Amino acid sequence: MSATTNWIDSVTMEQLNEDPNAVHDRLRDEAPVAFVPAVGLHVASTREACMAIAQDSENWTTVILPSGERTFGTGTVLAANGDEHVELRKMIDPGLRPASVDGYIDDMVRPYARHLLEQLDEKGRADIQEEYFAPVSVRAVGDLMGLTNVPAETLVRWFKTLALAFGNAAVDDKGDFLNLELFEAADAVREEIQEVVDPLLDNWAENPDHSLLSHWLHDGGAEGELQSREKIYPNIYVFLLGALQEPGHVMTTTLTALLRDPAQLERVIDEPALIPRAANEAARWVAPIWVAAVKVANCDMTVSGVDIPAGTPVLLTYGSANRDSDTWDSPEQFDLDRPTMPHLAFGAGRHACAGVHVGMSIVRIALEELFEAIPNIEADPDEDVTFWGWTFRGPQGLRVTWEV
Repeated sequence: MSATTNWIDSVTMEQLNEDPNAVHDRLRDEAPVAFVPAVGLHVASTREACMAIAQDSENWTTVILPSGERTFGTGTVLAANGDEHVELRKMIDPGLRPASVDGYIDDMVRPYARHLLEQLDEKGRADIQEEYFAPVSVRAVGDLMGLTNVPAETLVRWFKTLALAFGNAAVDDKGDFLNLELFEAADAVREEIQEVVDPLLDNWAENPDHSLLSHWLHDGGAEGELQSREKIYPNIYVFLLGALQEPGHVMTTTLTALLRDPAQLERVIDEPALIPRAANEAARWVAPIWVAAVKVANCDMTVSGVDIPAGTPVLLTYGSANRDSDTWDSPEQFDLDRPTMPHLAFGAGRHACAGVHVGMSIVRIALEELFEAIPNIEADPDEDVTFWGWTFRGPQGLRVTWEV
């Protein structure tokens, strides 16, 4: 057994969740595509390898992380290919295109953001993720979907439960999942979601409105027919997880990075037009969806000098690709002035995230309102920020203070 294989065999899910960069920095140098027993899959770590696979739909078929299929079931857009993928994107994409988003996003996000900030104004301190960023994110996306009567606390509980199950990738030496209780909790949440959404779909069938799920129901099926719920529900779970959680994570990551460099923070507060640039760099710096698609080789392939037999599933680690020093100088640093280079925080190729524009618009508006309301925001000196997660990675809260 080679020394390289030996150390990879000892990698654990605990290591990957606590600090995937330490593992992937070495993988990029020594084994750009390698089998990692802890997750039971080959893993691509370099930007070159991830891009080569993600953009080659002829030689690679998209599947889903095994823990993802166990969480969501079959029929998700994440695992669709060819005509099936095209049809699902026709259902999902229209309300998320920039021209559509720009017409509704400001009125949807800004009033609620201001409402929350008014409640925080006199406190002088807060966990800004828990008390502002997460509620703004889930309320905006929940309302967009048509879940206006579902409390934000319920939406948060739903996506957190689904996230823990999706990230539950640890397997034993036989490839069997180790922590079944996380999947069982997700099963219960899926049943709860259906109990809430079924009556809404019944109503939208007769009384369509402008909500996202109403459009999925009416515009996703064949002409004159409603889309089947068997196709709608798996993709609701996907959307609840990715769209509800990730804008909030990008907001917190952006502010965390800026608080660590007061000069960059001051620039962004003084010039709000820099907020999109800061948020984009933050998404590269700590990709919110750290581990993305799984691709299966349709034939024998060679990627970054590594021979991959036909039928081999390979997991793309976009968070690692975004810290590849062959592409970015000092990639571990947050740099507001970094030359613009497309990163992979939201995927690549045909399966690139459909909700990028709506998600980053929510981030932009939330940060605009925060810096307008609390321009003297500072990090709480008594609290540090901890990032956690390998499949989804984000801060576990952010304590801040300000003078009132």
